Amino acid sequence: MNKSILLTVFLIVLLTLPLGAKAEEKVFRIGMIGLDTSHVIAFTRLINNPAKNYGCKVVVGYSGGSPDIPSSANRVEKFTNQLRDEFGVEIVDTIEELCQKVDGVLLESVDGRPHLEQVRPVIAAKKPVFIDKPMAGNLADVIEIFRLAKENNVPCWSSSSLRFGPGIIGMRDNDEVGRVLGCDAFGPCSLEEHHPDLYWYGVHGVEILFTIMGTGCETVSRLQTKDYEFVVGLWKGGRIGTFRGLRTGKSSYGAMVFGTKGIAPSGGYGGYEPLVDEIIKFFKTGNAPVPPEETIEIFAFMSAADESKARGGAAVSLTELIEKAKKQNELRRSRKGLLQR
Repeated sequence: MNKSILLTVFLIVLLTLPLGAKAEEKVFRIGMIGLDTSHVIAFTRLINNPAKNYGCKVVVGYSGGSPDIPSSANRVEKFTNQLRDEFGVEIVDTIEELCQKVDGVLLESVDGRPHLEQVRPVIAAKKPVFIDKPMAGNLADVIEIFRLAKENNVPCWSSSSLRFGPGIIGMRDNDEVGRVLGCDAFGPCSLEEHHPDLYWYGVHGVEILFTIMGTGCETVSRLQTKDYEFVVGLWKGGRIGTFRGLRTGKSSYGAMVFGTKGIAPSGGYGGYEPLVDEIIKFFKTGNAPVPPEETIEIFAFMSAADESKARGGAAVSLTELIEKAKKQNELRRSRKGLLQR
């Protein structure tokens, strides 16, 4: 057989192969940072389930853990072992090594304080990243993470799973309610000494509030007792949104929504799957479903609640807190630059 015949046969095979056999899709490899939360197992069980056909797989993990938070220190070994033994996930010693082996990252550390430093190498490696709640341990870090991500053109977002419950996210555009005029959200609100009060568990109920109300909160004031939180936000145009944090009695998630057409309760918790669906879409498209401005405002709302508490319940401006946090970041970067000279 001469060379021209061989070339002809090769070209025929090359042209007909895609028609006769479907090329196998490349699996999107996911790395997990911070193996000290039940989300690690719940998310991996969903993502790695062949029946879901996500086209993604959790393949690498970095344990992390915070020794001064018992709910982190006491669980990191358990979840690390389960991730490795049950799901075959490789455990590595550094975040930098993890980034070399993946296409995207889930930052899952239950402690928000190390998130800024943990996400730096992820952003440097240009890997899209979802950051689980709380996004950070203070407002300045939240703003800095988004600044770094934007500066490096790295897709990045954060959200509570409560946002994507069908009966919650659907309330912004609900025929029964009409345009939203106000919302009273509620949820459990246990505290953790190293985080602002609402960051630890109140973040879920506050996420419900902003999912329904949207951005535009101008001031926040707060009342607190041993067992309850009550935080009032004043939105542009005179709309009012509240969050009631529960630490005693029956605890559940939800909201009452007030609109131009009617008043209706929201749905409750919809599980992790709706959030995981959004995470997969994000990794495949690079488009974050929650804009940075909304997440920043959520954390400004919670930070303002602490500031209002310190001021005896006085109203606190979110704009002032955000600007103060940005100046803190500028000063931090300036000091870091001087140290590196």
